[in-house]
Amino acid sequence: MSLIHSVVIVEDEKHAALNLQRMLEAEGLNVLAHLDSVKNSAKWLANNPCPDLLIMDIQLGDGLSFEVFDILDVACPVIFITAFDQYAIEAFKVNSIAYLLKPVQPKELSDALQKYAQMHSVFNSKKVKEQVNEAKKMLQTDYKSRFVIKVGAHLKSVSISEVLYFYSEDKVTFIKTTDARSYVIDYTLEQVQSMVDPQIFFRIGRKYLVKIDAIEDIVSYTNSRLLLQLTHLKVRDAIVSREKVNDFKQWLDK
Repeated sequence: MSLIHSVVIVEDEKHAALNLQRMLEAEGLNVLAHLDSVKNSAKWLANNPCPDLLIMDIQLGDGLSFEVFDILDVACPVIFITAFDQYAIEAFKVNSIAYLLKPVQPKELSDALQKYAQMHSVFNSKKVKEQVNEAKKMLQTDYKSRFVIKVGAHLKSVSISEVLYFYSEDKVTFIKTTDARSYVIDYTLEQVQSMVDPQIFFRIGRKYLVKIDAIEDIVSYTNSRLLLQLTHLKVRDAIVSREKVNDFKQWLDK
């Protein structure tokens, strides 16, 4: 792994980014920066020497990290991170793109670093961009249109058009629908985030993934945050974290 010394992390979840940094530092690597959006990543890469390796979460608050490759040529190897979704993984396999599954485990990260330590000698930015664009097309043309949920002994299909928001509670993920019902689904919020259209849904924090149509009001809140009033939500905990406020405003303005 002697050819890899510096790494940049692109991850909009602070806790996940810090965990990844600890694992990378345990491997003897220097983390140059934490970047949390497509916009910030493109800006940093345009104004700094490329690191030896980029590790990028796919789903960011302002879009897919793939979009960085549309903005500029990335002159270093990349490993993508994704919540488990078989369709996404198949897209990577078809296009020979390196990936790690969330939550990233030390052993898998170490194996990936060993595997890609020699990539500098064969790295081709044009080829990587072509591979990423193909994977991006595969992923963006097939967002989930419905979710299967269990109601007692019965199964029910819920259309994405009926979903107001997804939320996490006690490590369980729920769908809130337009008829004010809540249903448990067998995915983590991170997994759901990679399955739905980022133009329509936004991850405001660790607990909520909200649909734009569900937002009834937006109020300034403490510490430069925003408080959302969501349809059929009585508690006041739908808060846009300070780190995501700018990306959230850009999302609203698209």
